[in-house]
Amino acid sequence: MSSENNIPPKTETAQLSNSTRQGTGGGVEDTSKSAEAFSGPPPGKKIGAGSTTQGQQKAAAAAEGTQGAAQAGPPSPPTGQQPSGPDLERDERLSPKDIDFQPPLVICLSIISRLMGKPVSSATLKAGIPQQDGVITAASIVRAAGRIGIRAKTVHRGDLRSITKLVLPCILLLRGGNACVLIDTDDKMARVMVPGQGMDETEMDLATLESEYTGYAILCHRESKLDKRASELKLVKTKRWFWGAMLQFWPIYRHVIAASIMTNMIIVASPLFVMNVYDRVIPNNAVETLWALAIGICLAYIFDFTLKNLRSYFVDVAGRNADVLIGSRIMQHLMSARLDHMPESAGAVANNVREFESLREFFSSSSLVALIDMPFLLLFILVIHFIGGPIAWPIYIAVPLVILFGVCLQIPFQHIIENHYKESTQKHALLFEIVQGLETIKTSMAEGRMQGRWENVVGMSAMSNSRAKILANISVTFSIFVTQMVSVSIIIIGVFLISKGELTVGGLIACNILSGRAMAPLSAVAGLLSRFQQSRMALNALDMLMEMPSERPTEKETFHYGAVESSLQLENVSFSYPGTDKAVLHDINLNLKPGDKVGIVGRTGAGKSTLGKLIVGLYQPLSGAVKVGNIDLRQMDVADLRRKVGYVSQDSLLFYGTLKDNLAFGLPEADDQTIKEAADIAGVNDFVKDHPAGFGMMVGERGTSLSGGQRQAVSVARAILPDPEILIMDEPSSNMDNQSEYRLKSKLEPFVREKTLIVITHRHSMLDLVNRLVIMDKGRIVVDGPKKAVLDGLRSGKIKVNM
Repeated sequence: MSSENNIPPKTETAQLSNSTRQGTGGGVEDTSKSAEAFSGPPPGKKIGAGSTTQGQQKAAAAAEGTQGAAQAGPPSPPTGQQPSGPDLERDERLSPKDIDFQPPLVICLSIISRLMGKPVSSATLKAGIPQQDGVITAASIVRAAGRIGIRAKTVHRGDLRSITKLVLPCILLLRGGNACVLIDTDDKMARVMVPGQGMDETEMDLATLESEYTGYAILCHRESKLDKRASELKLVKTKRWFWGAMLQFWPIYRHVIAASIMTNMIIVASPLFVMNVYDRVIPNNAVETLWALAIGICLAYIFDFTLKNLRSYFVDVAGRNADVLIGSRIMQHLMSARLDHMPESAGAVANNVREFESLREFFSSSSLVALIDMPFLLLFILVIHFIGGPIAWPIYIAVPLVILFGVCLQIPFQHIIENHYKESTQKHALLFEIVQGLETIKTSMAEGRMQGRWENVVGMSAMSNSRAKILANISVTFSIFVTQMVSVSIIIIGVFLISKGELTVGGLIACNILSGRAMAPLSAVAGLLSRFQQSRMALNALDMLMEMPSERPTEKETFHYGAVESSLQLENVSFSYPGTDKAVLHDINLNLKPGDKVGIVGRTGAGKSTLGKLIVGLYQPLSGAVKVGNIDLRQMDVADLRRKVGYVSQDSLLFYGTLKDNLAFGLPEADDQTIKEAADIAGVNDFVKDHPAGFGMMVGERGTSLSGGQRQAVSVARAILPDPEILIMDEPSSNMDNQSEYRLKSKLEPFVREKTLIVITHRHSMLDLVNRLVIMDKGRIVVDGPKKAVLDGLRSGKIKVNM
């Protein structure tokens, strides 16, 4: 039960010592030592802890606000110890859905969103926040606020009175990982909203609040945004997800430009030093002048050394920060992308994400510095012209010649890079497929066939890579050749100018040094052009990824409905997978009332699994509507939906880590006893109790350390752990033996007694859990009725369906 719905009676005063605290599970608990309110959940078996934990204390406080029943009792014992009083009966245990596991910062941001007219539930906010061991930082909250259209920043305000009322409401960071929303202050009192008390305001003494205040606050304001009537016409199609992030680090790049200006000015000092030594010091034996010039140039070189190191450091800092920010955006968008628009090959997607490394290298390497140095080429040419006059003509000719040659090479180079990218994508997709299907390849004796495909694509990729390197090498060597010709030309012209008395020997040497400095950026840029095409290709590939439709589009306004009844409606639903002309579902109509138990059976490919994925929001129908509690799923945020609807996929995929990590995959705050209850229902305890590591056993990648039936048991436990009101199970026992399946049914029966249940199966024994049967064929519902009547009709032949 989310904290937004917990609205206890408004209190006029409160001491912060009795305010909400963050428990070990990331939830919020009442630390009041005088009394503890408790009201049991609705009757029926619930997953819960056998001992009173911190999460239960929080849930007790939540139950007080929602059910209005209170009874005094002693404080609970520490986590892991049995309470001194009588144990709770089984039907009185708390369900995870009755416990608010949301951290105080997340709840405060949800309160802020409501106050600013953009209500977003805590579950929705938390779904997109990166977490490390359940810890959510202020920086993560700022990111989450930006995702829902609220600008936020963390500031230091040592005194609460220094926070102007113009920026209220704001979030105050309190000691012990707590937080509250500050509404208003006066000389002695403060009005706040405390997590766990819904939208009720609490008045408290300002001095008490300041004693818990850490000195940091998060200021928020709603972003101004044009509505859909504004034109979407753009002069240039920009990749804002990338360039917008890079522009955030413009202040750092300004330092890089400033350092480049200074270092290039110092470069001019070196040839001027040489010219003065040859022309003035040596002829006149001016030793004092020599030492003065030497000291000056040494100081300049020390300054140059410092600036170049600082410049490299700034480029690295900007590149590193941009890498983290852009990489996070890419992964966040990838995980929120709609599955019906995802590329078919997981290896191709992984290759696209990997290409971000080449893009990052381009913006955090010496190549970027070479680009910044390019404009100073004009400075060097002007200095050469000032010293030697006509001696600058070779550079005037060489610069456009090198640039033109490099531009001409880009046409074939672009074609080669495009082919190389496609071949690299194919190579990684094939590699991913081989690694995932190695067992099948071995048992099918297909090693030779896959080896041939691998060598073919690797050979094509190597050829394209070789051609790209040849062109890049030609560009660099041509630039070096032109630089050498410029040096020779300057010496020849300089000799004639010296013979005419228009140039000194020192001037000739200085011009020759400056010409090398002037041509150096061109040589670097020649090598940069190859990396530019690779980075450009990587940017385009990533842009294709970022253009995929998201489950949470920024322009979509979702609504948090709060408590919604556990009914399901599918109205004229049709669906087909992208890239296919064949419809998977045709005009599906299905209505489930709260508490209905429905079994869906049919031939392979009838559309049963697709129907389950539509209900949980993994896909969107092409026509018609899928509703939960008479609310179209497209109006709800997917986090709110999946908090209510549990789903067991027929592909029991586990992730590398311990068994406990996989059981609490979507609810890491769950206490051990709650996890144990879910594991017992699903049958996980049957194989855990015999393992020396217990719930700490490693399952391997994709759960390869477990059998197929064991993986299914873990998937079932993972789905029922949050105690969803609607449970969809797709072939939950297809890999289980008869005994394990019978035990699963017997444990699930009391658990789903008051829930809405859909069982998609080919095993008729699992139909013992349902009282209604739906038969699908070729994407249509052909039979829908009471289970006994449908089965009797099938046996008697009155219902003729291909099964």
